[in-house]
Amino acid sequence: MLALRLARGAHPLVLARRLLVAAAAAGVGFLLLCTLGYAVGHPEHSSASVLRLLWCALPLAATVQFAVAVARTDPSTRPRPGLSAVGLGPARLTAIAAASTAVACTLGSTVALLFYLHLRGDITGLPFDGAAAELLAADQPIPLAAALTLLAVLPVSATAAAGIALRPRSAPPRAEGAERAVPSGLPWGVALIAVGLAVETYAGRDGGGGGLPLPGRFDGSPAGVLAGWVLTAVGLAVAGPGIVHGCGRLLQAVRPGATRLLAGRVLMDESRRIGRPLGVVCAVLSGILAAAALHRTGTDSGSFGPLTGLGATLVLACTTATLLTAALESKQSRAHTTEALLRVGAPPTALRTAALMRAGILVAVFLPLTWAVAELAALPLTG
Repeated sequence: MLALRLARGAHPLVLARRLLVAAAAAGVGFLLLCTLGYAVGHPEHSSASVLRLLWCALPLAATVQFAVAVARTDPSTRPRPGLSAVGLGPARLTAIAAASTAVACTLGSTVALLFYLHLRGDITGLPFDGAAAELLAADQPIPLAAALTLLAVLPVSATAAAGIALRPRSAPPRAEGAERAVPSGLPWGVALIAVGLAVETYAGRDGGGGGLPLPGRFDGSPAGVLAGWVLTAVGLAVAGPGIVHGCGRLLQAVRPGATRLLAGRVLMDESRRIGRPLGVVCAVLSGILAAAALHRTGTDSGSFGPLTGLGATLVLACTTATLLTAALESKQSRAHTTEALLRVGAPPTALRTAALMRAGILVAVFLPLTWAVAELAALPLTG
């Protein structure tokens, strides 16, 4: 009840972020139910149904990541002085954040179920009744237990992830002015990227055999190539903080002025917070560019169906929204520092210039990296 009261009295932008989480959850829930409908309508293709269900893991993971990012930036669950005295300590606030995440995801899953039943024709009286009855196997009864189990996967996963990410930590306070440790994931990330590209190259020699069916009509990607892309994506996410930290050091190289020094120090300090979502966006964009290259050269053996497009849109939208939310969290964490700089006379233009420098160097580094990974990923299949 407390989580519902806090949600009702939240700022409109906070409510908008929660509604975006609910919308993403509705999209994932609809994909899962469509996979269930395919399994019910094609009982002889059980292996294809399982693989379609595995394809839904990508938008599900992206939605969970976005839900956790929104929970981290929720001002109603941020520790403040005096809350512990009324029983709202760090543990209770973490529980409230997890409950808010559960409410948003459950709302989205409920909307997905109603929309799915409406398209099947089970709910009448609205436009487009039964518009997708044949596609969703409307002539077969829905196994209710299976549908509810699938719809519960996202709320449970997002709630658990939010609770783990926001759990109270008893770490010793960092000394004033002390530098954070350099992120240690860069070598591992580079290694995973190299292994993933090697797996893609090796699997691409076999042609189009061993395809995995997507939830649509794009069924021709070799399983090994897809496994290699997953390794590459994980590698980019792991290497992201180290790359951002290196960008911060690069900004401070060769006798930096005050603005460059400020921009570089902020990047180094926030490398862990924005590096991983930035690496995930880089991986998603590289996958989209590689798929577009395959489609442009005519080497793909199928066409993108509506459900495949929905899944790709969910992954791109959720990862981009997660990056923007992480940037907002980073800005909120620097609020006291920004106020202190303005109080001592720092010009606002210097702060804006530092922000533009940070954005510019990240684009200059990650954009060529995304293009290079996309070209290397598509090369085994286009060659």
